[in-house]
Amino acid sequence: MYILLAQRRSRGCYHQRHDKASKRKQRIEANHRRADSPTRCWAKKGVAVKHPKLHKELGISRSTLYYKPKKPNEDLVVKEKIERVLEEHPSYGHKRLAIALGLNKKRISRVMKLFNIKPYRRHRKPWKRANTKEYQAYPNLLPVTELVRMNQIWVTDFTYIFYKDRFIYLATVMDIFNREIVGICILANHSSALVVQAVISALMDHPAPDILHSDQGTEYTSKIFQEFCISTGIDISMSAKGSPWQNGYQESFYDKFKVDLGDPNRFDDLGELVYEIYRTIHVYNTTRIHTVLKMSPREFAKKIVLG
Repeated sequence: MYILLAQRRSRGCYHQRHDKASKRKQRIEANHRRADSPTRCWAKKGVAVKHPKLHKELGISRSTLYYKPKKPNEDLVVKEKIERVLEEHPSYGHKRLAIALGLNKKRISRVMKLFNIKPYRRHRKPWKRANTKEYQAYPNLLPVTELVRMNQIWVTDFTYIFYKDRFIYLATVMDIFNREIVGICILANHSSALVVQAVISALMDHPAPDILHSDQGTEYTSKIFQEFCISTGIDISMSAKGSPWQNGYQESFYDKFKVDLGDPNRFDDLGELVYEIYRTIHVYNTTRIHTVLKMSPREFAKKIVLG
């Protein structure tokens, strides 16, 4: 009986020692997978060659000492591809970069975090006087209108561009079906003429829309703008006061547009800046990937027309 108990105890001790050794081996292998693992440093310094029994002392396989990870090299290649795309489209986030490169967006996001790559962002707002005049406001027709075709609903807005100690103003008109900028106007002031001329430029190449949506800025509540829309048979739609998200199509466009445009003060004269504004909008319409469409606005329009 005493002999049987002794044998059971010895077997139990053996299993305990074996479990501890296997757990220790797992910890060492997990530690080796880290980028700062000491076993990797030993492999780089050739310690494994000088000490052929080192893997036995560490409780790991010998091939582990010679392991060289491939992921850092692959990440560097992806990093270079990301930087090349950002040179042309500096406002691209990880979703657009993933579409442009044909890679998984999670992988792009991980590499951007690893190398601290961020899309360029800039924000500056000029002082704006509050609108205290009485005006004719129209309801927001976008939530109650089903979008089914191009040239059905246009949205319009304008933004500022700071250039050599002064502001110039850009007004645009967007077709929300394919997100294409169909009308443009650039002036040195923000008046009714700015927004009316933007709509006129859109009507030169496109049929009149059913609805034109804007905010309640003084330019859009002016008598000149509203009478012009009514005379062309366009129904006016307006965001609620203090609700810029109700015209989020234009707000989002301007946010990315200013990033793609870059620093306006790098141009020697205003003519060069105006040319670059038109060129940037042309790139947006023809080649720049839209997150919702997964392609450029013109490519999406062709796809819809061809069916």
